[in-house]
Amino acid sequence: MSANEMTTKIEALRELEELIEEAKAEAETLRDEIKAEMMARDIEELSVGQFIVRFTSILSNRFDTTGFKRAYADLYKQYTKQTASRRFTISV
Repeated sequence: MSANEMTTKIEALRELEELIEEAKAEAETLRDEIKAEMMARDIEELSVGQFIVRFTSILSNRFDTTGFKRAYADLYKQYTKQTASRRFTISV
């Protein structure tokens, strides 16, 4: 692939990523407006036309890795394993 082809592909990729971010921001705004309306009505489920929207509270238990690491550093190190991955970035 030539440098010009690569540049064209990178530019197209950046434009698409920008469109995706704009669409995500717009979707998040709409989601927040729907949530705000449900909170104003003090409801967790809303039936509108063919849609059922739920905004419910969920309780979950999470392991406190930071606290465990502070309290039991040696044990934490014993059960920690290193992983490898690759990161793709484009900078100007």
